[in-house]
Amino acid sequence: MGWQTPPTQKAHLQILQNSYRAFIAVDTTCNQVVGFVTAISDGVLSAYIPLLEVAAPYQGKGIGTRLLQLVLDECKNFYMVDICHDQGLASYYAKFGALKSHASIFRNR
Repeated sequence: MGWQTPPTQKAHLQILQNSYRAFIAVDTTCNQVVGFVTAISDGVLSAYIPLLEVAAPYQGKGIGTRLLQLVLDECKNFYMVDICHDQGLASYYAKFGALKSHASIFRNR
């Protein structure tokens, strides 16, 4: 979905299967996945949303909003739900009540 090095289909399936929660959006007219969101969690206190992706032609249609609402609802009883995102997306996540924070990340590219 716009990644420099996208995971293989097998790896992508493993990502979805191994997540605490995962939701996908499917365009039923062509039977193609057009978006997805995943959460990883300890199941008690905290969750992390590592991926919320919507294919470019489907952005701006409320798909990402619906996917995020679904996963946040599944995690509503946790003390903390964290998401790291590109700086330009801060206002998008603020609409859902996300607080601006600081994070440090490692990337093995």
